[in-house]
Amino acid sequence: MSENTLIDPSLTDEERELSAMLRSFADDVVAPRSYEADRTRTLPLDVVAKMGELGLFGLPFPEEVGGQGGDYFSLCLAVEALGRVDQSMAITLEAAVSLGAMPIFRFGTAEQRERWLPDLVAGRALAGFGLTEPEAGSDAGATRTTARLDDGAWVVNGSKQFITNSGTDITRFVTVTAVTGESQGKKEISTIIVPSGTPGFHVLPAYDKVGWHASDTHPLAFDDVRVPEDHLLGERGRGFAAFLHILDEGRIAIAALATGAAEGCLEAAVEYSRSRNVFGSPLSSRQSMQFLLARMQLRVHNARLAWHHAARLRDAGRPFKTEAAIAKLTASDAAMDNARDATQVFGGNGFMNEFAVARHYRDSKILEIGEGTTEVQLLVIARSLGLV
Repeated sequence: MSENTLIDPSLTDEERELSAMLRSFADDVVAPRSYEADRTRTLPLDVVAKMGELGLFGLPFPEEVGGQGGDYFSLCLAVEALGRVDQSMAITLEAAVSLGAMPIFRFGTAEQRERWLPDLVAGRALAGFGLTEPEAGSDAGATRTTARLDDGAWVVNGSKQFITNSGTDITRFVTVTAVTGESQGKKEISTIIVPSGTPGFHVLPAYDKVGWHASDTHPLAFDDVRVPEDHLLGERGRGFAAFLHILDEGRIAIAALATGAAEGCLEAAVEYSRSRNVFGSPLSSRQSMQFLLARMQLRVHNARLAWHHAARLRDAGRPFKTEAAIAKLTASDAAMDNARDATQVFGGNGFMNEFAVARHYRDSKILEIGEGTTEVQLLVIARSLGLV
């Protein structure tokens, strides 16, 4: 663990051991592949397989479904460790668990769990969650994708966008939100499991993104896609409500990812400032640089405390919605601010993609947008104060 890291004394010995193992894996296995994966815009599935062998995809799931018997805090330790060196690999893990496997575990029938979970928790398969549309995300009422029952099958029509892990060679299915009817004048939103390769299910070409280049992200189209009636996930009409709970958990993991990114930028900036001589002395000897690095450390520390608190609440079965929003807002701000400052420390080198800080600079912006924008987090916090 970095000497710059202030360790939370609440960590158990087991959690410290796990964190150290995860960081070694990130440094030794993930980091050496990061630049090439980013440059070629390719998700290295062999690294994904190694993550599966370590049990990372099964961290928060019980042993009876093939998991590691851990908790959500353990998953977030893994996401933070990966985010420190490669945000694309971190979001691959976060989305695979929070958006792929967790809905099946939480809301699936016994048959659905038996069919899908073993490969998901082992990292042998990935799955996506299709919520966002061109005109719908947090606004459930704007959902246009539909699913109607016809002779024992759901017929799905519509489109989704920005869907992570939806087009890899090991993607098994995508769970999509769709309008399945109307109740009291409002759209009834349900979730449907659509297996990869189903006729009419089209994974469109990958996006040309600003960052997260190695993360698999596609728009999806559904043209009279027929899946069996038992592919309904959870209770009919409760799809969006169920997803909001999943999203609250995901915000904690995104906060952990952002904390890792902020720390990665800090570590790189400290090392570079010590090795870079300016006018005959190390850059780190200048008080202005020392103050800048101190503020970067402050951001990392606060972000980590925020997600630790939210994750502990979640694992204790206590309300955590507001704390998850605070954690995501705090950590995403820290990642963006540290990426900007680290890039400035590196000067011209900070503009070169071969340096990790340049990739963090591009990657970190989406942390203020994905799984709830900064403005949505502020809205959640304001509601907790009784202001909305």
